[in-house]
Amino acid sequence: MSSAEQNLKSYAPPLWSVALVGNPNCGKTALFNLLTGARQKVANYAGVTVERKAGQARLRDGRLVSVIDLPGAYSLTPATPDEQVTLEFIEGRRAGEAAPDAIVAVVDATNLRMNLRLVLELKRLGRPMLVALNMADVAREQGLVIDVAKLSAELGCAVVETVAVKHDGHLRLLAQLETQLATASSTPAAELHAVSAAPAQLQQEVRRILAAAVVQPARFQRFHHRIDTWVMHPVWGLAILAAVLFLIFQAVFSWANLPMDAIKAGMAGLGEWVTAHMAEGPLRSLLVDGVLAGAGGVLVFLPQILILFFFILLLEDSGYLPRAAFLLDRLMGTVGLSGRAFIPLLSSFACAIPGIMATRTIANWRDRLATIMVAPLMTCSARLPVYALLIGAFVPERSVGWFNLRGLTLFGLYVAGVVSAMAVAWLFKRLWMKSRYQPLMLELPPYRVPGLRNLVLGLAERARIFLRRVGGIIFALMVVLWFLSSYPAPPEGATGPAIQYSIAGWLGQALQHVFAPIGFNWQISIALVPGLAAREVAVGALGTVYALSAAGEGLADSLTPVIAQGWSLATAYSLLAWYVFAPQCISTLAVVKRETNSWRYPLLMAAYLFVLAYAAAFVTYRVTLWLGG
Repeated sequence: MSSAEQNLKSYAPPLWSVALVGNPNCGKTALFNLLTGARQKVANYAGVTVERKAGQARLRDGRLVSVIDLPGAYSLTPATPDEQVTLEFIEGRRAGEAAPDAIVAVVDATNLRMNLRLVLELKRLGRPMLVALNMADVAREQGLVIDVAKLSAELGCAVVETVAVKHDGHLRLLAQLETQLATASSTPAAELHAVSAAPAQLQQEVRRILAAAVVQPARFQRFHHRIDTWVMHPVWGLAILAAVLFLIFQAVFSWANLPMDAIKAGMAGLGEWVTAHMAEGPLRSLLVDGVLAGAGGVLVFLPQILILFFFILLLEDSGYLPRAAFLLDRLMGTVGLSGRAFIPLLSSFACAIPGIMATRTIANWRDRLATIMVAPLMTCSARLPVYALLIGAFVPERSVGWFNLRGLTLFGLYVAGVVSAMAVAWLFKRLWMKSRYQPLMLELPPYRVPGLRNLVLGLAERARIFLRRVGGIIFALMVVLWFLSSYPAPPEGATGPAIQYSIAGWLGQALQHVFAPIGFNWQISIALVPGLAAREVAVGALGTVYALSAAGEGLADSLTPVIAQGWSLATAYSLLAWYVFAPQCISTLAVVKRETNSWRYPLLMAAYLFVLAYAAAFVTYRVTLWLGG
């Protein structure tokens, strides 16, 4: 290849960029997943905690296009950080990020009255734009007749139908993008500025366009309303919600048994193979006692985490979650929280970090701060490995009527977290951040059949994040913990396990004086320290500590029988109570600092959670001992 050809290749033109813009719940993210598939990256915008999704779509001629899924927005007059980021990106005002070459306005075909207001605002920017009429198939099923050609003429831009839940539902959009970008590339980009318009004018224009291009069905569909009479009922609706959550936690234990057993057998076999094929020494100890005993002890809980996320994604895609928010609004209002806090708090069941980030949709600062402060009390997925370990060791495998006793115990722990969050919120709002209850105003999306593709992509992303933590943070911490647990070597004539004479052993013996009143031994005390980085590391840390605590060839194949024989019932229940309130991981505290722009609130959060965790563990330990445990 000549030097000229190499220079041409090195200075290849950048990819065309397309921004997906739309209201929340319009199917924008599903369309993004369909366009980009696995060619996507998720990060945060610089300087804020707003999520940034970018990927690449391949046009029919083979060329790649950069696709950015912007945060959902109702207007270009920003009222939330999400809408502010969307506006700044479209206008090219974010540092290091150019304005997109074209805008794809994604609209819900079943709710054009709400979605077209944003389209009209985008149109005023004067940038190349096309409209993706998403969920067009659902609109037809509801009897809506949309004249696409007329709608395109009224809006002054191309309009294409898309069905984001079908594998070929984006082909028309790709074809139109190819035409649109070819035209846009020959037109110099103009400087962008959002042009404001009065809401009344926008709504009047929307009504005029709908009258010209859309024929409403002669008979109104009442199917969704019949479902809502039950789902939104103040009594039966709460019973349905409780039943749904209850069944989810039953499934977490019932469905996960087979894959968990397979992972346990695989990790045990791998440990035996390494032991048989490596000479005894520090490297073998690192691999078997450190990496496999630590990271392997966390990896086994991946099936349970994926089952929990499967149900969360299912409820979200079906349109049930906003209804649950409305249902709980008045109940949450009694403790001083807005109904809008439901979605952030529900997200915190996965991880407190996205839950805290989701509070930026709450306009009132005091309501937002109260939600941030109680979000960590929701039982995040990082606690699940600890719960599963202790329940598996100390709760017998038996049925209670139709239900599994272990599933009932797990459900009780989640309920304890929710009740605690409500109690803390009540105290915060009454004693510290006094404000009046503000009723929730939220648009209810129609019920939809969840798309299999979105479920698979969502679960794959969650598995990727979890495995990245196991392969990154957890692996690194296990190596450090193994080193601290192995050095210095025991002195001549030592009779106890080698770890007792190591740095970790000294640390554990010191911490045991603090945690002895709540029943924690020195091994548990050691495991709590790396758990500050990531809660699920505590299980891996226990695996490493107990592997190195075993004398001679006494290494157990599994951690469960070791703690079942070595811990009292009071210690196990005390540790469960501790993890209901366990102080947050460092990453969560850092996000709280970024969201509140102050160290005051993360330090207050860590302090009150430690006090609650210690008090709950102390009471649980003493009561269980009193009862004979």
